[in-house]
Amino acid sequence: MFKKYQLRSYNIRLVIVLVVTSVFGIAVINSADPTKTLKQCMGLALSLFVMFVVSFINYNWLLRFYWLVYVFNIILLLLVRFSGDESNGAKRWLDIKGFRFQPSELTKIILIMFTAKLISLYKEQLNTWKFLVVIGVLLLIPMALVVTQPDLSTTILIALTLFTIIFCAGLSYRIIGIALLCIVPVVVGLAVYISNPDQKLLEDYQRNRIMAFIEPENYSDGTYQQDYSVQAIGSGRLTGKGLNNDDPSSLKNANYIAEGHTDFIFAVLGEELGFVGCCMAILLLSWIVIECIIAAIRAKDFVGRLICCGVAAYIAFQSTINICVVTQLMPNTGLPLPFFSYGLTSLVTLYISMGVVLNISLQRTVERDDEIFAEDFRG
Repeated sequence: MFKKYQLRSYNIRLVIVLVVTSVFGIAVINSADPTKTLKQCMGLALSLFVMFVVSFINYNWLLRFYWLVYVFNIILLLLVRFSGDESNGAKRWLDIKGFRFQPSELTKIILIMFTAKLISLYKEQLNTWKFLVVIGVLLLIPMALVVTQPDLSTTILIALTLFTIIFCAGLSYRIIGIALLCIVPVVVGLAVYISNPDQKLLEDYQRNRIMAFIEPENYSDGTYQQDYSVQAIGSGRLTGKGLNNDDPSSLKNANYIAEGHTDFIFAVLGEELGFVGCCMAILLLSWIVIECIIAAIRAKDFVGRLICCGVAAYIAFQSTINICVVTQLMPNTGLPLPFFSYGLTSLVTLYISMGVVLNISLQRTVERDDEIFAEDFRG
């Protein structure tokens, strides 16, 4: 379970970037909604503790239980389906003796590790239709449970992340081409079907968000959040109006930015810290993704490489989707901005992911030191 590690080989650079990003996020949360600050600080302390613990656990030992964790995840999602807490028309949370958490967040890292392990065991069969069908069915089961919560945006994020892992594993371009030839007509057909007001595939609010993006002139009620968000970011100009300001022209102060401490925190950041603040946030998130990619390149084994690629894709896609939604480049979704948005389950899940990446980096160092020792011993 545990191995002997050299603390000097610990990726302190990544830890510092994570802490700086999260503290930056807490400062913006405090400005958006001061009542959430203390809880987010406690969440950060818990997340850091969990990350450090996970970072010293051999990830290959964790992967021994990949089937058990996969089944456990299915059970959690089923519990949400039948006895979860409902909020704003969505049933996505479990409440266990006052502790409320969102299992779909844990699904992200669980499926990343499950997919990486499964592919590493059957790498030679990756480009066979039999294997792709089997892994597709296994992954569709938890994704189907997430989409019925309903949580379409998280389902899309998980699908993009898992496809990235499969692609990085060496998926044939021929298979990708065939898949695209099948997927594109299906997507077009679904788009036509969804445009029908009597469609039964999506919830009404989901359809309205999509249609508001396609035809904003006819669905203006579905774009008001994004309209105010873009106005807020634009009003921040270069350096913003300042955190915790009392500017009467502030859209945040006038409560026009809905979910300013969670999904639309980037709008608050843009209004109060301006273009400079937005660039800083994007650079910090990009740095974290790059560190994951570096860990993937240096990983000692195939499964470690795939996990790091999956975590990098997870953070990159979620950050991109959130920022595109806030800047009205995509239909409105409910995805938070990693490390910035308020939310305990999301933050802990992100730091668990980082803990695994840190352990993969440490494993490479331990492996290299063992090889050096063996060479010295033979010499």
